[in-house]
Amino acid sequence: MSDNIQSTSIGGLISRYVSASGLLIVATVLALVFANLPATRELYAWLWEQPVSLSIGSFNVFSHGGHTLTLMDFINDFLMFFFFLSVGLEIKRELLCGELSSRQKAMLPIIGACGGMLIPVVVFFCVCWGHPMMERGCAIPMATDIAFSLGVLSVFSRRVPPGLKIFLAALAVADDLGGIIVIAIFYSQGLAWPYLLAAAVVVAILLIGNKRGVRLKQFYIPLGLVLWYLTLNSGIHATIAGVVLAFCIPANLGKGTRYYLEAIRDGVNDYPDIDVTEADRDKAMVLSKDEIQKLRRIEKASDNLISPLQDIEDYLSLPINYAVIPIFAFANAGVDFTDLSFMSLFHGVALGVFLGLLVGKFTGVLSFSWLSIKLGWCQMPEGANWKSFASVCMLCGIGFTVSMFIAALSYPVHMGQEAADMLNEAKLGILCGTIASALVGCLMLNSTLPKQVAEKK
Repeated sequence: MSDNIQSTSIGGLISRYVSASGLLIVATVLALVFANLPATRELYAWLWEQPVSLSIGSFNVFSHGGHTLTLMDFINDFLMFFFFLSVGLEIKRELLCGELSSRQKAMLPIIGACGGMLIPVVVFFCVCWGHPMMERGCAIPMATDIAFSLGVLSVFSRRVPPGLKIFLAALAVADDLGGIIVIAIFYSQGLAWPYLLAAAVVVAILLIGNKRGVRLKQFYIPLGLVLWYLTLNSGIHATIAGVVLAFCIPANLGKGTRYYLEAIRDGVNDYPDIDVTEADRDKAMVLSKDEIQKLRRIEKASDNLISPLQDIEDYLSLPINYAVIPIFAFANAGVDFTDLSFMSLFHGVALGVFLGLLVGKFTGVLSFSWLSIKLGWCQMPEGANWKSFASVCMLCGIGFTVSMFIAALSYPVHMGQEAADMLNEAKLGILCGTIASALVGCLMLNSTLPKQVAEKK
């Protein structure tokens, strides 16, 4: 079972994100249009300030420190909880039986990801050094957007060696893990210990359930939502609850596949074989209680063939990629160019983010990977050479979802107009850095990948 998961995990990861990248682009373009058209600019800004509440008596589920969440908070704190739950499940799967499951497999993408996180921070800090408010955004250019980067790589289809596709996907997963650690450590506020202790109790219950073999989604998801609320009010960013929940969800099967397959075969063989003639097609078919129970047992056995981790990950895939991420993009990518000029990109936060993504990510990933390969710690991805490898390293500068998320944490609007202006500049830097990295990466890939492979279809 683990071998099968290992062989399909990266392929499924790539296809899933590539298919959603187009919708993400559409949402981003719409956000820019709505944020800048005179007829919709005020409506766009007003929308995200509207309160969102779910009250039971005087208790409001969507509240933080006694304050009701705005629609923007709801998206960034609650909906993104499910995004980070999905990311956490992917990371756990890759650590257990995927491209990060062994030292040999994990070394190159992890080392490359470390360089791709460290050097952009240094680049940003050099640009914004000496300004404490600007320096809050050092982590913004750390992230590689897995949907956009794999989407760009898919343009070259079979010309790309499989080893490079696996490297980029695994690096993006490791990169997400680094981003999660940074958010947990550097973007937490003053800790509220009662909530934090209550959250620890919920985590303990989840771990005990895992240890005792509880495999029901109905056990993990409700407790995960409780954990989200406690984390939201504890001072740690609420999305971290999604990652913690992911690592509490079991990835094993309760019993071997043979046990469940035999149960399915026995159930199917025991179920009555009823032919329906043409004349009977429109007649209602009412099953007996015994027949319904037999079908339920077959259904349960089928469900148990999939680990809870992969089951929940599969359920989340569609809403995350086709609803949560596009909604997040539409809410957060709206750069208002009213008070910005083209020259804004050449100083301050915008320049730090732009250079961090375009120069820092490429330099960090390539240099750390080169050093690890030259020292004999890792091997070049199969089928790649240094030119094609460098081209894929350039795609690592495509940062969007997590970069936008960290930007919102770095410059929260409640800190005043200066923070709001810097958030707008950070978004400009993210968009320009992402576009530039994608264009340069495409040019490099087109010139370095073998042309003849494209003809073998």
